[in-house]
Amino acid sequence: MGPLQLAWLGDAVWELHQRLRRCRQPGRSADLHRAVVAEVRADAQAAALERLEPLLSATELEWVRRGRNRAGRGPRRGEAGVYGRATGFETMIGWLFLQDPNRLAQLLDQLEETDP
Repeated sequence: MGPLQLAWLGDAVWELHQRLRRCRQPGRSADLHRAVVAEVRADAQAAALERLEPLLSATELEWVRRGRNRAGRGPRRGEAGVYGRATGFETMIGWLFLQDPNRLAQLLDQLEETDP
């Protein structure tokens, strides 16, 4: 798979992770949905990548780079840099989901610990 296919997969994995996190919390479905949408936006994904970057291996950083470079400009209203970083994050998530699920779980746990 190429970087954009991995990013597409990674986006779905990230959204599922956020939905599972919210399932553990009480609340109305509309409120839970809004919380998930806030976490799957490009700016939130770019921020998650920023928190993880010091922990990433050279291979993981390479997948981030490959995804970022294939991202394109993104939506008109968004910043291209943020969109690129989010696509890089999604690409890495998709690659880890397929290649190293234990490492993916480790990084997702790390994000839980550093959640602002």
